Amino acid sequence: MVDITNDDIGESNRLALWEMMLKLRLVEKKAYDLFLQNLIKGTSHLALGQEAIAGAFGVSLEEGDYTFCTYRGHAHTLARGSSIEGVLGELMGRQCGLMKGKGGSMHLTDVDKGVMGSYAIIGAHLTIANGTALASKYNKTKEVSVCFFGDGTTNIGAFHEALNMAQIWKLPIVFVCENNLYMEYTPIGDVTAVENPAADRASAYNMEKIIVDGNDADEMYRTAQVAIKKARDGDGPSLIEAKTYRHSGHSRADPGKYRPDEEVKDWMENRDPITNYRKRLLEFNIDEKIINEIEDKVKQQVEDATEISKSSPIPDVKEIFTDVWADGGYKWHN
Repeated sequence: MVDITNDDIGESNRLALWEMMLKLRLVEKKAYDLFLQNLIKGTSHLALGQEAIAGAFGVSLEEGDYTFCTYRGHAHTLARGSSIEGVLGELMGRQCGLMKGKGGSMHLTDVDKGVMGSYAIIGAHLTIANGTALASKYNKTKEVSVCFFGDGTTNIGAFHEALNMAQIWKLPIVFVCENNLYMEYTPIGDVTAVENPAADRASAYNMEKIIVDGNDADEMYRTAQVAIKKARDGDGPSLIEAKTYRHSGHSRADPGKYRPDEEVKDWMENRDPITNYRKRLLEFNIDEKIINEIEDKVKQQVEDATEISKSSPIPDVKEIFTDVWADGGYKWHN
């Protein structure tokens, strides 16, 4: 057993992390199953294996804070409290979806929960996230913005522009690079002049170099807590590089054969955030019955939400004319 006398996280937070990561994992596994049943059309980008990052921030952020994510955004959306049926329904193009089926997998948005969009254009959302952070600072309302992006984004101009302005204006924002080692099909190391694509650029903007094991939920939680507090206290932005790994290819259409077999095996067998966190809960003397009860509860929630989503109707074609402009319609613009 580990030494728990000076545990800085505590049982309640650990169980919250466990429940959150389970929800993210099981919903995305369900999404894959629904795709195989032809209930989800087109492609989508899963974050299986990366749950500790979204989970840690989901547990740490407060109501009113803002989240921006990429097209691999199911987990980040769920982590802010968006409903499971809202996410699965959106993936299936149903009326119960967060956007009534019009956004799909790559554009999940839930403004009521602070989820300010999933962005398919690489790097586009970093500068937009600065906007909500600037509004928070201007209005002195203390909300924190968190912007998630992949390692490939670090070679996009908007990455550097956003970091520079965030630091100049001391914005309450946290930039989180989810470095899963591959920018689509290309190893990030093959096209980047530095070893750590995000963290090694931090000094150029007078920011701290922060590298964390993105598959260790405790380390992610601690890192998130520090960065969020710094932003909320008015001490400016942070840039975090979280090392992680996706269990599958870039998207549903990608078998991921470009990745070495031994590399995939090591990450899947030895560094899976869910498997390892369950072991850690037991090491901290948390009752296995409680661990199992949470798992059973989340499994049931996912199954219930799946049935709700399946039974939800396909939106009426008239919905295509709603939510187009600021007044909700489209005719005034024409």
